[in-house]
Amino acid sequence: MTAGEISIAGRAIGADQPPYVVAELSGNHHGKIERAFALLEAAKQAGADAVKIQTYTADTITIDHDGPGFRVEGGLWHGRSLYELYEQGHTPWDWHGALFDKARQLGITIFSSPFDATAVDHLEALGAPAYKVASFEIVDLPLIECMAGTGKPLIISTGMATTDEIGEAVAAARAGGCHQLALLHCTSGYPTPPEEANLAALPALAKRFGTVVGLSDHSLGIAVPIGAVALGAALVEKHVTLRRADGGPDAAFSLEPAELAEMVAACATAWQAIGRADYGRAPSEEPNMVFRRSLYVVEDIQAGAELSADNVRSIRPGHGLPPKHLPDILGRRAARDLPRGTPLDWSDVTET
Repeated sequence: MTAGEISIAGRAIGADQPPYVVAELSGNHHGKIERAFALLEAAKQAGADAVKIQTYTADTITIDHDGPGFRVEGGLWHGRSLYELYEQGHTPWDWHGALFDKARQLGITIFSSPFDATAVDHLEALGAPAYKVASFEIVDLPLIECMAGTGKPLIISTGMATTDEIGEAVAAARAGGCHQLALLHCTSGYPTPPEEANLAALPALAKRFGTVVGLSDHSLGIAVPIGAVALGAALVEKHVTLRRADGGPDAAFSLEPAELAEMVAACATAWQAIGRADYGRAPSEEPNMVFRRSLYVVEDIQAGAELSADNVRSIRPGHGLPPKHLPDILGRRAARDLPRGTPLDWSDVTET
């Protein structure tokens, strides 16, 4: 691992590494562990580097209450109480051990977003290799310090946060002992319109906070993550489901397995395409040099005859003098007989 990188379960993550893709399961298991296992298998087959779950219960994240503010107004989850929504979407804690074992069998990394200190303790007992701070928890500085205190890499999602709030979260992570930190640019709209993705924030985040940066994406499709990689995202997180048609709290903005595989491949290609600022010829261009224009004899010219616009032209292929020398050539004399189709060389013309 070098400066400007973090490492999760031995995999280096940074601008000089292929993008690290995290498949977020969230509530797309529909309360069935067999479906959660199938999602792990699909993520591995699609080429994702890791799977992320969420560690909370309805009682650790809210209370069962129907007073003001405890019912969702607008959006995908309009009318549902927070308690009901989190009861449906949570990943049961007694599944966690089996999910971690399954991921290890498959050879895919698994980690989680804990939503309180008891969740951190639970994940520590399972050997979680990293922690993710969800966007809605970025203002819970004691929770961030608790995660940081484990010494594990910490990934902070920045949805809804102001620059000051991001700075406070970074400071809390550092104060808690975090030495490996990544910030994920995020727009917490479900789904996120592409015009609100604001990917220009990625290089700005990296410059301001000096961390690895990535994207937690809730847009539809895969175009936004690909654009993010081109702008420096070293980590991409995307929700995944087996079938959107099956429904569920996050299905509308989740990728199906074939789409996840397409995104993994496309992000890797985008990263390869970044390359470096180099205006020299690429190896793939060399064979095509022959198709550049150059100076050719287009009519037979006898030795001593004048070279003119009628008998010398800039044409393809590219074996003659560069076209920029045409003004220097015109008016000179042929040093020898020059048949039509001869690529012109300085040795073919007199000096005056």
